[in-house]
Amino acid sequence: MQAMKLDMVMAAMAAPPLSTSGGLVSVASASSSSSSGSPLSRAQKCVLWAEKTTRSGAKFCRGVTWRSGRTSPRRASCTAQILAAEPTEAAAEVDATTEPLLLRAVRGEEVERPPVWMMRQAGRYMKVYQDLCEKHPTFRERSENVDLAVEISLQPWRAFQPDGVILFSDILTPLTGMNIPFDILKGKGPIIHNPISTSADVAQVRELVPSEAVPYVGEALTALRAEVGNAAAVLGFVGAPFTLASYIVEGGSSKHFTKIKQLAFGSPAIFHSLLQKLAESVIIYVRYQADCGAQAVQIFDSWATHLSPIDFEVYSLPYLKQIVSEVKSTHPNLPLILYASGSGGLLERMASTGVDVLSIDWTVDMAEARQRIGTDLAVQGNMDPAALFGTKEFIERRIHDTVAKAGRHKHILNLGHGVLVGTPEDHVAHFFEVGKSIRY
Repeated sequence: MQAMKLDMVMAAMAAPPLSTSGGLVSVASASSSSSSGSPLSRAQKCVLWAEKTTRSGAKFCRGVTWRSGRTSPRRASCTAQILAAEPTEAAAEVDATTEPLLLRAVRGEEVERPPVWMMRQAGRYMKVYQDLCEKHPTFRERSENVDLAVEISLQPWRAFQPDGVILFSDILTPLTGMNIPFDILKGKGPIIHNPISTSADVAQVRELVPSEAVPYVGEALTALRAEVGNAAAVLGFVGAPFTLASYIVEGGSSKHFTKIKQLAFGSPAIFHSLLQKLAESVIIYVRYQADCGAQAVQIFDSWATHLSPIDFEVYSLPYLKQIVSEVKSTHPNLPLILYASGSGGLLERMASTGVDVLSIDWTVDMAEARQRIGTDLAVQGNMDPAALFGTKEFIERRIHDTVAKAGRHKHILNLGHGVLVGTPEDHVAHFFEVGKSIRY
């Protein structure tokens, strides 16, 4: 298999040069054939995408910058991780000069309809995913193998054609590169093998070097960007410092968060030193994902809503602001999305972080959210995921209600949380069909 991948890349590199005028172009749409007239392989498209990114002066996967004719010695590794399927019809038909609908909506451009995707749209509700899990039973194998991560990320893309294709991964994925061993066990969820509780523990936390610790993340994002072109936005994601810390200190999932609050309230200096280290690595990780092809990055601060507003301002908000500010200093045009479950009491504070999009959970009325945070900030959401268990007529009514309350400006149609296990696939399909049929 490895030899076959290398052959693919060598053949791609040996292919006749392709026109690269005009900066970064969608390789899945702008160049469906080489100068000889033969169709491009996915390896060729991946290489072309990287070259176009390079010629625009951008950093590339693994943190390597290609300038002045220099090429990355790791280039083959990043382009070899490609699937064998041809690009989808949707990707092939999109105008190369047209940016994905999701990005245009976030910027506030006039769009014909709201872009639509779902959190957790790749996963356990899909039969094709369940079949894959029988052959590859562990989550880490599925998320840390480039071929599998790309395949799983593309499963809902092939089935529903969402406007966002999010990488199949986990917010805990970078922890091993920070000297925080973990596992994700079926039926138990995440397990942190050595929970942090002392200053000595914090001292052992290393700064993340993504190109060494999680190269498969960058390679998967590059392959996804080459695959979908401009037919959809490729999304990366990260965990926010407080939410990452909740797992690291609690040793896994928690209901009451007593250990992390004990550390925060009893030893605040130790806790802040941990949060600062996490924030610095998250900044690096966001930049890495963007350099490898992510066109937007969602920040999950899922458990920060277990803090009171006054504690959110101390233990979460400053680090979110730091992440946004420092990422924007190097990637000013990268849309950042912030999501926290049960965030109704924190909307104004979350809006103050400087993110481009606030993802609203279903416990907040979308019209009220708009009134509270204004219309300059884009919103995402916010249908109750359980609504997808209703009739198709019920689903359609809820979609139209959500879109009407969000308005026609800066709205991404999504659920208020991830799609639930057991959700009927045809109901998910109906969600996308109705959402994409809306016209402002």
